[in-house]
Amino acid sequence: MLTALLLITRLAVCQPSSVTVPGGLSHVVADTSLHATFEKGQTFAEFVASASSRREGWLRLQKGAIVGPALIARARSVGGTWRLLVVARDGCGDSMNLVPYAARLADSVPGLSLRVVSPQDGALVARDHRTQDGRPATPTFVLLDSAGRDAGCLVELPKPLRDWTNAVRGTISDDSLHAYRTAFYARDQGVSVTTELVEVLEAARGGAPRCDRLTAR
Repeated sequence: MLTALLLITRLAVCQPSSVTVPGGLSHVVADTSLHATFEKGQTFAEFVASASSRREGWLRLQKGAIVGPALIARARSVGGTWRLLVVARDGCGDSMNLVPYAARLADSVPGLSLRVVSPQDGALVARDHRTQDGRPATPTFVLLDSAGRDAGCLVELPKPLRDWTNAVRGTISDDSLHAYRTAFYARDQGVSVTTELVEVLEAARGGAPRCDRLTAR
């Protein structure tokens, strides 16, 4: 039933287009701002409870998302205290297919917590972690260390989808693009996004923060 649900879900471009970001700001979001944004975020359960769009999909993935034990073991071995700040929209198909797995990972790792904010509350965060072609997008995952510093990010899509999208953009129709993404999410079952988030966590522990972004639209 999950596959059927995903196959009828059209994956719209997940840009927070209704957000107005204050002009004249070119600095990276201050640590205090990141911390404050995280603190006013919702738990994943609260976010799903308040979702009004794609609600059935959110509820199914909240219940059914699974992260493999090997990935959980890798994340647990990092140790320390980390926060995962997520900018997401309930109406965004990419958010719906990625955030539940990130939330399951966070629930499985002591010292890793997750909060979700809207594109309005996370406007500066999304603006300072744009795709490489200049768009704020959802979902945006930003890893914070124990001091609230920016320690890495993953923007919009996991690597296999980023690579494919970069390769085919402009050569296929939007319908074909959305159909491929839908099929990818149905077979991938969150493996790619959780693998990449663990890699971001490991890189942060090693003192070499990485931010993975879509390069073309």
